[in-house]
Amino acid sequence: MAMNVAQKLLQSHLVEGEMIAGQEIGLRVDQTLTQDATGTLVMLELEAMNLKRVKTELSAQYVDHNLIQEDNKNPDDHLFLQSACQRYGIWFSRAGNGVSHPVHMQNFGIPGKFLLGSDSHTCASGSLGMLAIGTGGLEVALAMAGQPYFVKMPKVFGVKLVGRFQDWVSAKDIILEMLRRHTCKGGVGYIIEYYGPALKELSAMDRHVIANMGAELGATTTVFPADETIQTFLRNQKREKDFVSLAADEGSKYDKYDEINLDELEPLIAQPQNPDKVVRVKDLAGEPIYQAYIGSSANPGFRDFAISAAMVKGKRVPPGISFDINPTSRNSLEELSQQGYLVDLIHSGARIHQAGCNGCIGMGQAPATGRNSLRTTPRNFPGRSGTPEDSVFLCSPETATASALTGVITDPRDLDMPYPKITYPGELVNNFGMLEAPLPEEQAVNVPLIKGPNIASLPELPPLAGTMELPVLLKVGDNVSTDEIMPAGAKVLPFRSNIPKISEFTYEHYDPTYASRAKKLSEKSGHAIVGGENYGQGSSREHAALAPRFLGLELVIAKSFARIHWQNLINFGILPVTFVNPKDYDEIELHDILALDKITQNVKNHKELTVHIKNKNKDFNVKHDLSKRQVEILVAGGLINYSRHHD
Repeated sequence: MAMNVAQKLLQSHLVEGEMIAGQEIGLRVDQTLTQDATGTLVMLELEAMNLKRVKTELSAQYVDHNLIQEDNKNPDDHLFLQSACQRYGIWFSRAGNGVSHPVHMQNFGIPGKFLLGSDSHTCASGSLGMLAIGTGGLEVALAMAGQPYFVKMPKVFGVKLVGRFQDWVSAKDIILEMLRRHTCKGGVGYIIEYYGPALKELSAMDRHVIANMGAELGATTTVFPADETIQTFLRNQKREKDFVSLAADEGSKYDKYDEINLDELEPLIAQPQNPDKVVRVKDLAGEPIYQAYIGSSANPGFRDFAISAAMVKGKRVPPGISFDINPTSRNSLEELSQQGYLVDLIHSGARIHQAGCNGCIGMGQAPATGRNSLRTTPRNFPGRSGTPEDSVFLCSPETATASALTGVITDPRDLDMPYPKITYPGELVNNFGMLEAPLPEEQAVNVPLIKGPNIASLPELPPLAGTMELPVLLKVGDNVSTDEIMPAGAKVLPFRSNIPKISEFTYEHYDPTYASRAKKLSEKSGHAIVGGENYGQGSSREHAALAPRFLGLELVIAKSFARIHWQNLINFGILPVTFVNPKDYDEIELHDILALDKITQNVKNHKELTVHIKNKNKDFNVKHDLSKRQVEILVAGGLINYSRHHD
């Protein structure tokens, strides 16, 4: 049977189940990626499993999120991660080396391999022809211990690219066009595969831009073929031996189709506060801005910075504009310096930050209150920038830089300048000095884990309750993100390895009283949360499930869930169900008491459950979409408890 790229990748890693859409399958994992905001829990989970050494072909740990060292917490965790990498046989990327996704792509990505990462933007490596999926840290820990990764078999969404880029239009505009057409739920249940004659217009890093933000579409992942462009990329990285050609078979088909004509594409921009609120840049032209921000995992390539530098060469940004340059790898920073582009950026008034995630997750570079920030980042969820009432727009480097020069949102086609030509380095920088290789096993077993005072043991979680009688402690609307459930930023993320402390910030921006109310109630009983569509979109951070669970959350009823958060809820013993009739959402009010009986028996034997609103004497039905294995995980009280009995 003729197969597309996604199907070939899945079939070559299939170890359990059948490739039937919607059915659970188990996949062999070749590589794992962890970063410091999620990796600390992963390493604690490896310790709890008594793991001697990782069993993957390669695992890599990056320090890229929590770089600000305002006190001991972050550097203590960096030392802990470094010692855990030495102990368990993991590559370690030091603070300042760069953002995990482009650094992994440059140094370790191999076409045809399966990369599983505890970061939702792990899908960026699909640009190389990899199967690359983001998930919760606990599942990554199990993969590092040699277990398969389980996921519902996705459908494949084929997107044909035709035509050629016009001046001032680039890869970011392709993914923004996808979000404009299909919304942040449009990729749920799909792998998105790009093909067509216009692939030759896209460099490997251009493809990274598109694959990275497949997460914003809700897709399981994104894949591109491994073609001559990828071979050239790996040759430049001095890794051509890792190249494997991978293409769709002639006559292969997709479950869904779309086509984007690059000839017709215009500069696009996503308005606050969701990545799918996309309009043409010219529709917002003239709106004043405070900040223009270049960089992040969503636009990490040399070109993305060089085009900005070429645009501002010999010019200055006007007073009152914060022009922030967020390098994404130390190697790219060296290359920009060698080509003179860094000098042009500095001369223009740009603020140069260290290589890392930084402002993308609210770790510095926050915008002023009530002022517009244009960013090349992947997300603009409320408060993610670090400013509670932020106004963040997502756009290409061309649009962000044009707006920095004028002080207002500007369609770059309206600038009085020709489209710049970029000079690429004759030879790329390949500096491995900040990548630490795993120790030999005989040395690794003697390495002690270095734990600072901020690292706390994981809380014990009880099995699923037989009956529930829970007050509704919070009712939220559509598209609530994990950034709203568990904020990122310099104030919160340093407590990522201290669940009791980080739980105090749960839903801080949405309802500052939630955590204290939940903690007080947890001394007597658990509670429920009611949500709208696409509950839990965004980051893979499992703290958004574990912290509410620590506070007593036992049940979430929503109209629909985002994939990763849904799985994280199960992994920590929280029952996620959806309304059979979405109109029942309107009937539930804060403080209603929801009762369920014979839960274990009913979840095992039925897909639908009856919920009784005790104080109103009303019933409504909910349903779950759990596999038999997931039911067992839930009944056990989560994946840690389940794993202890299934070694």
